[in-house]
Amino acid sequence: MDRTFDSLSLGTFLRTRRAALQPEDVGLRRGQRRRAPGLRREEVAELCTMSADYFARLERGDGPQPSEQMLAAIARGLRLTPDERDHLFLLGGYRTAHRDQRLQHVSPGLMRVMDGLADTTAQVMGPLGETLLQTPSAVALLGEQTRYTGNSRSATYRWFTDPAERERYDPEDHDDNSRTNVALLRTAVTRNGPNSPAADLADVLLRTSDEFARLWERHEVGLRWSETKRFVHPQVGRLDLYCQLLLEPDQGQSLLVFTATPGTESHQKLALLTVLGTDRFTTDAE
Repeated sequence: MDRTFDSLSLGTFLRTRRAALQPEDVGLRRGQRRRAPGLRREEVAELCTMSADYFARLERGDGPQPSEQMLAAIARGLRLTPDERDHLFLLGGYRTAHRDQRLQHVSPGLMRVMDGLADTTAQVMGPLGETLLQTPSAVALLGEQTRYTGNSRSATYRWFTDPAERERYDPEDHDDNSRTNVALLRTAVTRNGPNSPAADLADVLLRTSDEFARLWERHEVGLRWSETKRFVHPQVGRLDLYCQLLLEPDQGQSLLVFTATPGTESHQKLALLTVLGTDRFTTDAE
């Protein structure tokens, strides 16, 4: 933080971005009585998970300096591009945003896709397996994965350091999952270099996990995740799902969509998890 917080310019920028964002851009229906251009403050506040009063104060230019975490939420809620996001942080008084926070910013393209997948089991992943965004059904299937901090944000790190990470996966797939995690991380280290976050993560895992260190010595590359996933859920039991992958190469992010063959038991169980996830999300919002 520094002392270049420009509250008036920040307010103007927020107003213009809100006016430019249409209901259809965020998966909302356009009501017949909508008069003002763009979204309402209340709608943006909900997208940013903050109070409408707080967002209104920021727009007026008389609010307190928002934290980096709050600015990240605003950037995501307003579907800002990476350049717009960096501009927002500068106006907020942060000369440079931390690298890990930039990586948490879901691209506008993936956000638009996620807006249409509210009733689908889907989540957005970062380049090192960080879960950036989940639909309620994905939370019901895999647990709340956006709550982690530090190295634990990486699913690869949790796989080798937290036994609970493996509980929802079929035990017969654990060995293949371990090998694939290591191979993909090695590819990331080679691509991004010795001073990259991928290299830092590999160094940490080499010191903390004997299994990771053993597999690292194999120098395996070219392994890919299987399109079929076998889960063991604590409430509904075994699910056999398909995982479709959509890549966002500019930011190294990917969208995972889990589906099941219609008419199967897994399809019925996944539908039940969708209901459970939606009910939980609605309850939490209230």
